Amino acid sequence: MATPKTDFLIEDYLALERGKDLLRLSTAGSVDDGKSTLIGRLLYDTQTVYDDQLRAIEGKGTTAPGQIDFALLTDGLRAEREQGITIDVAYRYFSTATRKFIIADTPGHEQYTRNMATGASTADAAVVLVDASKGALVQSLRHAYIASLLRVKSIVIAVNKMDLIDYREEAFREIETAFTLQLEHIAAATGNTAALSFIPVSALLGDNVVHASTQMPWYDGPTLLGQLESLPASGIQDEAAPFRFPVQRVLRPNAEFRGFAGQIASGKIRLGDPVTIFPSGTEASVARIVTFDGDLQKAGAPLSVTLVLDHEVDVSRGDTIVSRDTPPQLAQRIAASLVWMDQRPLELHRRYLLKHASRVVPAFVRAVENRVHIATLEREPANTLHLNEIGTVEIQLLRSLVFDSYNENRVTGAFILIDAESNATVASGMIRGALGQTEDDQETFLYQSGPVTAKERSARWGHRGALLELHGPEDAINAVERALFSLGLVALRLDASAFAERAELLQTILDVQIHAGLLAVLVHSEEGATLTASIEGQTEEIDTEDRRTVAAAVYRLLQKTGVVFDPQGAGI
Repeated sequence: MATPKTDFLIEDYLALERGKDLLRLSTAGSVDDGKSTLIGRLLYDTQTVYDDQLRAIEGKGTTAPGQIDFALLTDGLRAEREQGITIDVAYRYFSTATRKFIIADTPGHEQYTRNMATGASTADAAVVLVDASKGALVQSLRHAYIASLLRVKSIVIAVNKMDLIDYREEAFREIETAFTLQLEHIAAATGNTAALSFIPVSALLGDNVVHASTQMPWYDGPTLLGQLESLPASGIQDEAAPFRFPVQRVLRPNAEFRGFAGQIASGKIRLGDPVTIFPSGTEASVARIVTFDGDLQKAGAPLSVTLVLDHEVDVSRGDTIVSRDTPPQLAQRIAASLVWMDQRPLELHRRYLLKHASRVVPAFVRAVENRVHIATLEREPANTLHLNEIGTVEIQLLRSLVFDSYNENRVTGAFILIDAESNATVASGMIRGALGQTEDDQETFLYQSGPVTAKERSARWGHRGALLELHGPEDAINAVERALFSLGLVALRLDASAFAERAELLQTILDVQIHAGLLAVLVHSEEGATLTASIEGQTEEIDTEDRRTVAAAVYRLLQKTGVVFDPQGAGI
C-alpha cells in the first residue's frame, strides 16, 4: 500500500510562525533555587532541544546517575558548568503551538545582580523561583524588587523543589501568603502593581512545568507553561502612546537625500505628521518613512526606520524627534531610581556619563535621597550606594536631557551611568521625573536669546575658566591631562617653552581661553620626582610615583579652589 504523500511548504510554516505572538520573560531568584534547571526542563518537555544537545550533556553535571542535568542546557560557560552556577545572562528561544518565547536565564548570585537587571530590563514577565525548603530569601526579594522597579507586568512565583518537602500543600501556602505580603510592599514602594500567580513545581522531575503533576492533587491551577501562554504578549503597543524617535544616525548618501535613522521607541508616525526636534525645539513635518523594503505610509514601535523631513533642519545623533502635540520633559536636574552595579561605591559630585537612548550627557549625583533595605523593604537615609544596592537619587546634568518618566515609557525613561575613567557601566537608572523645572522654564530654555554667560558655560562644562600651571616630568603631566579629559573637563594644554620669547602672545591666548570658560593648562616639562600644581595662588607638591594619585591630587586642588563646578552652589 502506497504511503500518502504529505506536502510540506516552508512558506506555510514561516507564515504560521510569524502569526504567533511573542512573550519575553526572565528568571529571577536566589542562587541554587533551580532557575537554569527549570528552563532546561521547559525546553526538554516542549521538545525544543536537539538530540545532539542532549548527547552533549549526558553523564555530566551534578544530578544523580541516569538523570539529565537540565541546567547544562542553558549554562554554557565553562566556569558555569564547573561551579554549577549561572554567571552570564543566557537567552533561549522556544515556541509552542500558540506562542513564541524568549527567556533570559539570569544568575542568582548577589555579585551578578547586574546581569539579572540586564535580563529583566526587556522582559514583560518574570518567573521568580523560590526554594520550597528554604522560603523566600533576601536575594529573591531583591530580584522581585528589581523586576517591579523595571515595570515588569507579570510576576510568576514558581515554588520549586516541591519534591524535597513531599509536595506538602501547607508549606506551599505558607510561602504563598508570606511572599504575597512582601510583594504588596514592593508594589507600594515601586508604584508597579504586577499581576501575581503562584505555581508549585519540581523542575528536576517536571511536576507542573509543562505537564500537570499527579503528586499534587490539591493544586488545580495551570502549569507553568499554561500560565505563560495566558499572559499578555510582548510588543502590544499602547495606541495612545506619544511618538518618540531617538536619532541614532544621520544618513546623507548624496546631495538629494538627508534622513534620520533610528528605532521608534513608542507611538506611531504617519506621512505628514507634524513633529518637533528636541532639544532645539525646531518644528517640521514627516515627508517620507524609509525602510530597506521601501517607503511606508505609517510606522510604529519598535520598527527601525529612516525619517525624511519636509525641509532642512539641524538634527544630530542624540536628538529626539517627537509628536508636536505630546512633548516630552526637558530638564537638567532629575530624580531617578538607581541599581548600583560597581564595586566602587557611588561618589557624590563625581563626574559620570549618563547614556540615555542615543545621547550621552556628563552628569553627577547631587544627593542620595534614600536607600532600600531589601530585608525589610524599608527606605533608609544614605549618602552613597554600594554594589547591588537600590536607591533614589538626585542627578544634575551638565546638558539638557529629553525624556519621559520610566512609568510612562521604558525606553525614554531608562538610562545607564558610565564611569568616565574606566568606561565601565556603574548603574542602571529609571527616571522618576524632573526637579526644579516647570514648562515655562522649558520654553525659556528653548527660545532664550542673548550672549552665552559665564554661568551657562560653567553649568555646561562643570567648571569655570582658570589657569592651571604644572611643573614636573612630562609623563606625570600627560597623566593629569588624560585624567582631566576622561572626567569631561574642557582643558587646553599649552607648552610654556613654545612661548619663551612671546610672553605677551601667551598671556593673550590664556586670557581668551579663561574668558571662554576653558581650563587653560600651562605646562613646564622638568626632570624630577615631584609635580608642582599651581592655580589661583594655591600650590601643591605631588609625588609622581603613583600616576593615579597625581591626577587625584590635582583634581582635589581644582575642587578646593572652586574651579571645578560646585553642585551645592550652582543655582541652576
